[in-house]
Amino acid sequence: MTGAGSEGMATHGFPTRAPVELEDRPRAQQWLVDTLWGEQAVGIVGGVPCLRHFTPNRPGPVLMFAAEDAGHLVRKRLHGIARAAGARFETLDIAVIDVPTLRLDHLDDRHRLQQTVQRIAPRLLILDPLVRLHGVDENAVADVAPILGFLCDIQRRFETAVLLVHHARKSGATRPG
Repeated sequence: MTGAGSEGMATHGFPTRAPVELEDRPRAQQWLVDTLWGEQAVGIVGGVPCLRHFTPNRPGPVLMFAAEDAGHLVRKRLHGIARAAGARFETLDIAVIDVPTLRLDHLDDRHRLQQTVQRIAPRLLILDPLVRLHGVDENAVADVAPILGFLCDIQRRFETAVLLVHHARKSGATRPG
């Protein structure tokens, strides 16, 4: 057998490396928001308090979709956050997707989201909350995996971080969410 890292094998399928060729330590972590959110990370926030305690290393545009709130409520919330943070609301570098629904399980909406991300070139894409962005069974990995795969593709293709808000449990729950 030729070595696992041989160049000839990389032309068919995925490239591979022998274990000895792998990095012996992780690369330095690149942070979008210092110690909170990695550069080009894809993840889920489960409702923990964190804002105004972390500093973005490279600020830039934010693209967000707030699926549960009307535009006037999103405006009011962002205005309050800006005021509390001492920022000028009029200069926030945030683009809010202004449609009643966005479905990550619909190909047309996926395509439109990709076009929007390409046009805005956000450093961070916020989708809030997951439950309103699809019609699949969240407890079925086979149903959710294509949605998460799509978001990973967005992250890689457009070099942006993706923050997906997921409410673990509401109504007096003891765990965050």
